Amino acid sequence: MCRNIKILFNFEPPVTEDEIRAASLQFVRKISGFNKPSKANQAAFATAIDEVAAASGRLLRALETSAPPRNREDEAEKTKARALQVLSGR
Repeated sequence: MCRNIKILFNFEPPVTEDEIRAASLQFVRKISGFNKPSKANQAAFATAIDEVAAASGRLLRALETSAPPRNREDEAEKTKARALQVLSGR
């Protein structure tokens, strides 16, 4: 899976539409193989992003959990620590 796509569920404050759209863009880029589509593919690319964002938003609103909300700063620190481990070869 694309490393740039972050977990968006169960955060306080809740995920924003911009975060959902950014993850959708990364997903569409990954599966299409295009960082930026050609003019011929721009409409299909934009439609795919819109559809993935809409489905993702519906999913995130429908999910339930009894776990306490995640803290964005704590999760960012965990991500940085994992990245350092990868860079150090562990």
